[in-house]
Amino acid sequence: MRKKQKNTVLENIKLVSAGAKGVAVGKTEEGKTVLVSGAVPGDVVNVRVKKSKSKYVEGEALEILEKSPFRTEPKCIHFGVCGGCKWQNLSYEKQLEFKQEEVYNHIKRIGGIEDFKTLPILGSEEQYFYRNKMEFSFSNARWLTFDEVSSGEDFGDKNALGFHIPGMWSKILDLKECWLQEEPSNAIRLAVKNYAVENGLEFFDVKNQEGFLRTLMMRQNSKGEWMVLFQLFREEKEQREQLFDFLLNQFPQIKTLVFAINSKPNDSIYDQDVQTYFGEGFLMEEMDGLKFKIGPKSFFQTNYKQALNLYRKTLEFANLKGDEVVYDLYTGTGTIAQYVARNAKQVIGIESVQEAIDAAKEHAELNGLTNCSFYCGDMKDIFNDEFLASHPKADVLITDPPRDGMHQKVVEQILKLSPEKIVYVSCNSATQARDLAMMKDQYQLVKILPVDMFPQTHHVENIALLVKIVK
Repeated sequence: MRKKQKNTVLENIKLVSAGAKGVAVGKTEEGKTVLVSGAVPGDVVNVRVKKSKSKYVEGEALEILEKSPFRTEPKCIHFGVCGGCKWQNLSYEKQLEFKQEEVYNHIKRIGGIEDFKTLPILGSEEQYFYRNKMEFSFSNARWLTFDEVSSGEDFGDKNALGFHIPGMWSKILDLKECWLQEEPSNAIRLAVKNYAVENGLEFFDVKNQEGFLRTLMMRQNSKGEWMVLFQLFREEKEQREQLFDFLLNQFPQIKTLVFAINSKPNDSIYDQDVQTYFGEGFLMEEMDGLKFKIGPKSFFQTNYKQALNLYRKTLEFANLKGDEVVYDLYTGTGTIAQYVARNAKQVIGIESVQEAIDAAKEHAELNGLTNCSFYCGDMKDIFNDEFLASHPKADVLITDPPRDGMHQKVVEQILKLSPEKIVYVSCNSATQARDLAMMKDQYQLVKILPVDMFPQTHHVENIALLVKIVK
């Protein structure tokens, strides 16, 4: 080690694998683990240390001495500044390899489980432009790049429409392009930005809580129909209608345009009154014959094609014969519940968000499914002994919890319910592994299938099949 500008620098670190949140992992000569941002596995780097613990060091790549053979040229001009696609500089083949390795290691190390089958990770057919929903923020305080700051120039127009800079709550990266959502996403965003600047519309000032334009959300369905949602900080009817009419005239793909006047401190849409300016206020989506109504507040998997594969594999893991009672925990808008309902006797879905349950019931009626029932409440509270006593015993249980995994009380209730089979869908294999560890005395982990929903990022889903141990 040596000192440089009061920073500790580790030299000549060979990065050999990927770690949590997409960092690259290497070791010092003394065997201490080094977690490095701004590099990829295979690189040899000098590392500026940002945090040092007894067992590991966190740092950022100061200099790349040797480039990894797995490196690829990032497609997006904003790579390295925008935090959205941190693995654009890593080959997709290696992305999949590291994701599969991470899931497997979590199950073994955190779950303490050894004997299970790992199916090859299900990669995404589309590695770019795979998202059907994107959200962008307006700001009058555009993020200035290092080169711009160093130039000493006066950048008068600091309006921006794009993403928050990681760790900078008040600074927005003005996007020239984005590789996450197909066209006309980029064209719509740029047209809105240009129109707003040319017509003197005020961009939001997050520090002083003032301005006109606040956020822009776009979502599409698999038919190529689009929804556009604006959040405005205040109402300016004439300016608003002129902007909306301009957009509708430019882009006939927009099937519905909605808006909300949001003057509260945060830009969460879920407690806002969303008004429809054009169209029906929602889009319709279809998945293997099932129809879903997607509104501005609806949760729906953002990678449509991979979501379809995820649901198909979940159904395959459940291996239903038609006479089973299925519980679907954290059911959301009931997508998985209804996907499996056609192969089950009865499906019982539980979810904490009332709007999601209302949507689940509406979708079940829309799809003519009479064997689905949905209940709303905090999972650890509603999924109790009284609930189990008043409902049929589950043959199969499907659970798809948020990133934090399942509350210990929920796991305990699952063990009391004692279904023959559990299919655990997770977006965080670390918390999934923790939960599996609590069930391993009563359930055998048969197999897992990692599913890549988000190419160019470190995120990965995992499906696990558990069967009850016969004693």
